[in-house]
Amino acid sequence: MNRIAKPSRRNRFVTAIACAALFAGSACSEPEVTDGPVGPSADGVDLRGSSLGGEFELTSHTGETVKWSDFDGQYRMIYFGFTSCPAICPTDVQRATRGLMAFEEAHPELAGKVQPIFVSIDPDRDTPDALNQFVSAFHPRLIGLTGSQEEVDAVIAKFGGSAEKLPAQENGWYDMQHTNFTYLFAPDGSPLGIIPTDKRVKGVTAELERWIR
Repeated sequence: MNRIAKPSRRNRFVTAIACAALFAGSACSEPEVTDGPVGPSADGVDLRGSSLGGEFELTSHTGETVKWSDFDGQYRMIYFGFTSCPAICPTDVQRATRGLMAFEEAHPELAGKVQPIFVSIDPDRDTPDALNQFVSAFHPRLIGLTGSQEEVDAVIAKFGGSAEKLPAQENGWYDMQHTNFTYLFAPDGSPLGIIPTDKRVKGVTAELERWIR
């Protein structure tokens, strides 16, 4: 008997990206990013001088303990989301990582100076294995992080975000309402700005070129 092949997890992410417009009113729809204080770019938001960020300890997609300070000496591009997100999370992560890859290709001498990080806001579903499948679809150095709900909530608060689990559907699936900015931090761990993923890949690359030295 012939079996109908199910799409791979990677292909589902790509399909979700193509359908992003259909979910514009969903719980993980993309907020409008407005200009903040004068910074290096008219597209990004300058976060220098803010108190966002701080030390944490979570579990990576490979099962290893990871601390914020482990990335000292590197710029950090960090995003909070969940792997079951139907459209916006994979769209944002794809734009950010493709922009990073374009930056690395154009500036090979700076390749590796930016560490992309994905922090799950949904630890109940986002096991290390689920995170491993997710991050491998986007960038070879993208790190997925998870932990207990208490640990994740503490990190979200430190980074000025919010996340809320919405009522489950009849089939048990539930959506998450959350902040979905892509933050950029300096090698010393201090906040720099918000990467304009709404400006797509070229906007991400241009913003990285303004910051990374």
